[in-house]
Amino acid sequence: MARDLPLGNGNVLVNFDTNYNLRDMYFPFVGQENQAADHLSHFGVWTAEDFFWIDHPEMKKSCSYLNDSMITNFEGVHERLGLKLHLRDGVDVQENVFVRKVSVENLRDVERTVKLYFHLDLHLNGNGVGDTVYYDPDLKSLLFYKGHRYLSLSCHPAGSKEFGCTSFAIGQKEMNGLEGTWRDAQDGQLGRNPIAQGSVDGTIELELKLPANGTAEAWFWICFARSLKEVQNMEKAVREAAPQKLLQRTYDYWRQWLARDRHDVGLLDEDMASFYKRSLLVVRSNMDNRGAIVAANDSDILKFARDTYSYMWPRDGALIAHALDRSGYSTLTNKFYQFCKRALTPEGFLLHKYNPDGSPGSSWHPWINDAGEKQLPIQEDETALVLYTLWHHHQLAKTGESAREDYDQFVVPAAGFLASYKDASGLPLPSYDLWEERYGVHAFTVSSVYAGLLAASKLAEYFHDKARMIYYRDAADSIKKAVEKHMYSEQEKRFVRSLYWNREKNTYDQDLTLDASMYALFDFGLFAPDDPRIAATMKEIRSKLWVQTEVGGIARYSNDYYHQVTKDIGKVPGNPWFICTLWYAEWVIATAKSEQELKEAEELIRWTMKHALPTGILAEQVHPFNGAPLSVSPLTWSHASFVKVVQEYMSKLKQFQHKTSGREDVRDTKLLQTAGATV
Repeated sequence: MARDLPLGNGNVLVNFDTNYNLRDMYFPFVGQENQAADHLSHFGVWTAEDFFWIDHPEMKKSCSYLNDSMITNFEGVHERLGLKLHLRDGVDVQENVFVRKVSVENLRDVERTVKLYFHLDLHLNGNGVGDTVYYDPDLKSLLFYKGHRYLSLSCHPAGSKEFGCTSFAIGQKEMNGLEGTWRDAQDGQLGRNPIAQGSVDGTIELELKLPANGTAEAWFWICFARSLKEVQNMEKAVREAAPQKLLQRTYDYWRQWLARDRHDVGLLDEDMASFYKRSLLVVRSNMDNRGAIVAANDSDILKFARDTYSYMWPRDGALIAHALDRSGYSTLTNKFYQFCKRALTPEGFLLHKYNPDGSPGSSWHPWINDAGEKQLPIQEDETALVLYTLWHHHQLAKTGESAREDYDQFVVPAAGFLASYKDASGLPLPSYDLWEERYGVHAFTVSSVYAGLLAASKLAEYFHDKARMIYYRDAADSIKKAVEKHMYSEQEKRFVRSLYWNREKNTYDQDLTLDASMYALFDFGLFAPDDPRIAATMKEIRSKLWVQTEVGGIARYSNDYYHQVTKDIGKVPGNPWFICTLWYAEWVIATAKSEQELKEAEELIRWTMKHALPTGILAEQVHPFNGAPLSVSPLTWSHASFVKVVQEYMSKLKQFQHKTSGREDVRDTKLLQTAGATV
């Protein structure tokens, strides 16, 4: 089930499923240690007439973010029971606390008693072995712990000076047929067992009086900590400040954070501007405060591969950081570059992927080839793209003067590796492609290496390192000449995806498969976007990789096997991917000569918006026949690609409309004025 409405502060990340159940709770790293491990935590309401969980089919509900913030807005109506439920959730920007505001409206003209139930099914450290949960009589809360992980579950009726639940249940689950304490809640009577260990869960109750045709409010929160003392101090801080203050300051912070974006979103229609801002927030929610930009944190993928996307791929991270740098969030992205600097090997390359704590992630790239010879288990574009975007990072942030350490510790070893890791023709030596499927010399890779070396040359020039400036530039020039000689097909009149070494012929064989990633040939500056060879390549991608169904969109490549739905590759070459569709839109924007020629790009941007989840969340890919999300959701790269394409669209639109720069200041003022709205 797709993940919806991520909320985070860089230390804590929570995800909901499409029914608004809590599914993922990452702490202390975003993407590492899922304290819920995809197990469902319930929220329900008891009345004298009946009981329901919020995911019950009778609940007519809608979910969204509140006013382009990282606060959710859930509204649900249970007509048979005459109740309306309103939830607003957020992860505090200062403390590691998840806060929930609950408003219950009585649609009947008699006073009623309702009981709210918040259930937590935790698997601390990502597993259900050796957990403990107990009722703390001082806090009147449940405390979950294992090792150095402590979580508290607490509540408070609005307007009361009293804190704590009115009842609780604690028990075991996943053994002897036990389902969990959420079952205990359905009759409105909790067992009050004081402690349990092993595979455990817990539920708290808060009883409220509802006036006739009136409303009552309550607050729930979860504190995330590393020790008992820390969680006790956090509970004290929440209670002294009041949870309302935490939710309000979080709402205000994210509104002001969005206002710092340097682009004039006033050029866009309101729905597109809102989607753009939402994408920025989704990207930020998947970034750890220590620098890791995590690809995706949808634990549902475990059911298929027994591994996750909760890793930092340097390639994804570099392109995502680049989109943020263009928005002006260089202080945030600087942490990513420091992460990469720490991760760089002594030889000057980055590995396949990393855990959010900086350790190497799982990998399927071998250290030997089929002949038993040593090979590097890398995707060379990952090192190159960090070089490329690092140069732009310092340019956009105007931090060249402070870039010397980055130059010495990352640029020199990484560019040195790229410049030397080549064959006699000047092409980079084989490595894995960006899809992590083929070992060879790939158009995407050579484009990124070219861009990385040119970026290194510019940094060398900035620091008056003339010898390296020339060395890196010459290495880049040799790549361009080799690509023109070896990676263009006279037969197809376009560029090719890859080259594979033929041992018998002692030469490269061309791979003529169309691949959307060939957009990199222009996007990373190897060739001009209006070069006839690029135009022919991109038009062929649009013609042959467009999915010929009502869904549409562009596939990765012909006969893409990943989550393949049909073998009818003439109609469906592969599932439509958001990033691939947006890459083509980038080329349309880059070559547009008038506002009218931007219309196709706008249509592709709107195609992306149309096939998002109702909350604006973008998956990795969608089903070619029904448009349902496939693979992980949200994919951080999808949202960053949307951000970058819309930035380029705004820039070109502004150029054509001859807009002045004053509108951006007006837009920012309006955002700041509305930031003080009450949550």
